[in-house]
Amino acid sequence: MTDMLRVGIGYDIHRLVPGRRFVLGGVALPAERGPLGHSDGDALLHAIIDALLGAAGLGDIGQRFPPGDPAWKDADSRFLAAETASALRKQGWRIANVDATVVLERPKLAPYVDAMREAIAGALGIETACVSVKAKTNEGLDAAGAGEAVVAQAVALLERAE
Repeated sequence: MTDMLRVGIGYDIHRLVPGRRFVLGGVALPAERGPLGHSDGDALLHAIIDALLGAAGLGDIGQRFPPGDPAWKDADSRFLAAETASALRKQGWRIANVDATVVLERPKLAPYVDAMREAIAGALGIETACVSVKAKTNEGLDAAGAGEAVVAQAVALLERAE
C-alpha cells in the first residue's frame, strides 16, 4: 500500500479580548483576556485539529464544526479534538505525532507546556510523548507580538492503522 503516511499542517489565530477565559491546549491559563471565538477559542487545539483533518483529507475544522452552528457555541476544544481523532480512526488512520508552536507574548507558557501536552494527548488518545508544544514570542511584531492575538501552527503525521 503506497498510502501509509500522511502529513497535515494547521494554523489558527484568535484575537484576545477582555471577559473571555483563556484556554490553550486544553489548559486554562491565568490571563486578563482570552481568545475570541465561537467555541472556547483554543487556537492550539484548533491548529492541531486542522493539521489532523488535512492529513486525512477530511476538510477543516470549519467544515466539521461550523462556527455558525449553535451546537458548537462555547464548545470545549478537547471534545472537538476527540471527535476528530475518532473520525480518523474510522478512516483507518493512527496519529503518529503532533508538533505545534504557539506564538504569544503573555502569559509565558513554559509552566503550562507539560499540562498542555497531557491534555492534547488525552483528547487525541495518544501517548504524551507523541505531542510536542513549543512557545515563542513575536518580539513585539504584528498582532501576536503586540499582545492582541494568539497564533498556533501545527504539523501532524498519520499512519495507516494495522
